[in-house]
Amino acid sequence: MNKKETINGYTFKLTDDGEFYECRGEVCYDDEHDEMPEPGLWKAAYKLKEQLMEDGIKCNVGHSEKGWVEVVIY
Repeated sequence: MNKKETINGYTFKLTDDGEFYECRGEVCYDDEHDEMPEPGLWKAAYKLKEQLMEDGIKCNVGHSEKGWVEVVIY
């Protein structure tokens, strides 16, 4: 796996322990004022997931606070 993957202009970096790729975007909010990922970053994360799965790597997309999006590797 590469240490960095750039998808649609977003650069995801593999953590030192190799557990997930992460990228930080803008903090966005839904209608109920809950934090949500930046839409373009979210789409890029799913493209990275598809790319990794094509390479036989099981993974899933998630997000946390402050605009972080992760592609977690299983």
